[in-house]
Amino acid sequence: MVASKPSRPAILIATDSITDAEQVRKLLVEEFDNIFTTTDPDTAAQDFERRQPGVLVLAFNSVEKAERYSLGLYRLCPAVQQTLHRTIILCGKDDVKQVYSLCKKSYFDDYVLFWPMTYDMSRLGMTIHHAMRELAVVRDSGPSTAEFAAQARRLVELERLLKSRLADGDQHITVANRAMAQVEKDVSAALDGFSRRLVDGTLKDAITVNDANVLREEIGRLTHVEVGAGFRKAAELTAPLKQWANDVNQECAPFMDSARALGVLADQIQPIVLVVDDDEFQCKIMARILEAENYRLLFAHSGVEALGLLRRTRPDLILMDVMLPDMDGMETTRRVKAIPEFARIPVIMITGKSEKNVITESLKVGATGFLVKPFERDMLITKVGQALNRV
Repeated sequence: MVASKPSRPAILIATDSITDAEQVRKLLVEEFDNIFTTTDPDTAAQDFERRQPGVLVLAFNSVEKAERYSLGLYRLCPAVQQTLHRTIILCGKDDVKQVYSLCKKSYFDDYVLFWPMTYDMSRLGMTIHHAMRELAVVRDSGPSTAEFAAQARRLVELERLLKSRLADGDQHITVANRAMAQVEKDVSAALDGFSRRLVDGTLKDAITVNDANVLREEIGRLTHVEVGAGFRKAAELTAPLKQWANDVNQECAPFMDSARALGVLADQIQPIVLVVDDDEFQCKIMARILEAENYRLLFAHSGVEALGLLRRTRPDLILMDVMLPDMDGMETTRRVKAIPEFARIPVIMITGKSEKNVITESLKVGATGFLVKPFERDMLITKVGQALNRV
């Protein structure tokens, strides 16, 4: 019999003490299922890869041990960067300030004052609940606000297109009416000329006229009654079409007002751009340019830092430097694209080289474009706008 899939993400308790692992497990077992422990440093990477936890609890008795475990995990286990999870560190009262600082830097997601004993037995459980809610938001999130904004801007473009096409149609009707009026005049003039030639004898060798007055009256009747009436009827038939265009314009007006309102709201949304670059000066340049264009900037100075930041924030675009101090931009991009929740985020590679192999490799790992340093302000704005459907 195949076991049913757990309803909630797995919880992995990591420590170097079997006793501490069991203590934390007992504290959680009544409220959570799918709890596992890992206490052997030699199997830390394998344990994480096998369990793929949604919540990782670092239950070491010192911050240094927790940091060492975490760094080793990131170095030895690629799955840690491809698995969406939250990391909670347990600490003592003397370590609170240090742990708080580490959480602010996104090294860990949250902390619980736990050692040597906890006075709030429910605090860890509550923190895990919060972590699982955050995971659910990231995993179940639909299109980002920036994606909605891009669609709203297209609605505004639809209004312009509709107005343009209706105006073109109205112009075509006007031109057609004028053309028919002119043709009516031309036909009348031709018939009048024919009548004169018959009466004055110019066409006597072709046609014999017995009564010129009767012929003139008949041609006049033909001109003004039969031919003229036909052209006037054709002109009248275009009137409903013109009225239809006016009605469409009026009926669509409330919806176009809504589209314009959406466009105004869309312009107020700040798309989130994650810049991954270890060059502080380059980061400042991009910040100055893009913040002026109503983008919100986040920065990571290494591939590992970028992957850690993605555990908490979903950017709308990533600007990825190829050369990074730990893993390079190509590998970082490959790992980002391997996470289903982030696979749709566009990535623009930033490089100081424009060789064919760099471009080919960028496209191979999933990048949507690339920029060659040094780049001009307008080029950066255009590339970012294109990636976010803002231009």
